[in-house]
Amino acid sequence: MNTLKNTLKVVLLLVAAVSFSANAMHADFYAKKQAGNHLSAGIDTAIHASVDVAPTFPGGIPAFTNFLAKNLKYPAVDRENKITGKVFVIFVVEPDGSLSHFNAVRGPSETLKAEAIRALASSPKWQPGKQNGEAVRVQFTVPINFELPK
Repeated sequence: MNTLKNTLKVVLLLVAAVSFSANAMHADFYAKKQAGNHLSAGIDTAIHASVDVAPTFPGGIPAFTNFLAKNLKYPAVDRENKITGKVFVIFVVEPDGSLSHFNAVRGPSETLKAEAIRALASSPKWQPGKQNGEAVRVQFTVPINFELPK
């Protein structure tokens, strides 16, 4: 079990490091879909694809990797059937740092996609993204690699 966690941890570290530098697959589509979505009270509810200051997990990438390694549980059905691969999850980091609007856009199985969303949904609040000094809603994409030890 420790071997599986260590392997998953290493893979997640590499994937997270790459994914944090580019702010997302399908960002333009999602941002355009949300364009013009503003409340009449003047509150900005648009979902930004890129911002001045990107959202961050508390403690940065190493802490995020550790969080995922501790919270992801490889679904038994996928482990038994030796199903591996990347799950791409798009979500929104809200101005208060909470995460919402989870969507696993691609993955090798529905159970791996559901597990990736479950783990991310249990995340503590992030440092929100900022545009012009204001906390805003920011779309984020994280690829999570599920790999079995060899």
